[in-house]
Amino acid sequence: MVSTTTTNHLLKGSGSFLLSSHHHHILRRCPFLLPTTARIINNRIRSTIVTPVAAPPLPISLHRDFYDQTKTSLPKGMMCYCTAPNALDTIVASDEGNAKNEEDNGELTVEKIREAANTLDIRVGRILKAWRHEEADSLYVEEVDVGEPEPRIICSGLVKYVPLHLLQDRNIVVLANLKPRNMRGVKSNGMLMAASDASHESVELLVPPEGAIPGERVWFGSPEEKENLPDAASPNQVQKKKIWEQVQPHLKTDDSCVAVLGTHYMRTSAGLIVSQSLKNARIS
Repeated sequence: MVSTTTTNHLLKGSGSFLLSSHHHHILRRCPFLLPTTARIINNRIRSTIVTPVAAPPLPISLHRDFYDQTKTSLPKGMMCYCTAPNALDTIVASDEGNAKNEEDNGELTVEKIREAANTLDIRVGRILKAWRHEEADSLYVEEVDVGEPEPRIICSGLVKYVPLHLLQDRNIVVLANLKPRNMRGVKSNGMLMAASDASHESVELLVPPEGAIPGERVWFGSPEEKENLPDAASPNQVQKKKIWEQVQPHLKTDDSCVAVLGTHYMRTSAGLIVSQSLKNARIS
């Protein structure tokens, strides 16, 4: 085992300078060599590290004028590592470039999430009939018109949150391209979408606008973007690509109870999707 004392500094100057010095010895600190043209911007790290060394790194020679300026001599056994005169400028430029790339990547990610969201088959639905699940106290079973020849059977865990009589003959929002699931003996083919507060004590079904037609697809964006709405992904694609898992964390209601994906409104051709009273609530 070899004890290595390491001192790292961030410098700015017109000449080459010593960025770090390493002296392999037993817990003995090495003097730090600083050229007269440089100044210390920030002393970032000073630490003593015990680490096994298979082979020491090769030293880099410094010009003799460097030692003449600093009135110091290089201690025996010290390895020196130098950087270019414009190293600080390079670091700053690199940081600025990285920040811009991160910003661009962030915007790209948001747009990709919206593209993924618009492949979800979210539709206006209408509950024709609802009843309590015979084998599960927390579940309702609903017969829902989603614009298909036959209504779908969907199970929802809303018993604690919505009285049964308020489910009858009402418009709701349905995520329709999930794989069917067997829920205590009942095959559920879809999911009713709802907003909930942080504690999940209050849950409200999303409400389509007045005049929305069962079966119409819901999208995220401006009214004009309906024309560019892509085909819905298949249930297998939704599961394999984890589309719902990517999109759901970004769904919420805003300060006006309107359902949004980031800055994009959730809408139908008749208007916006809303929650009755929950603001800044998650949607699932």
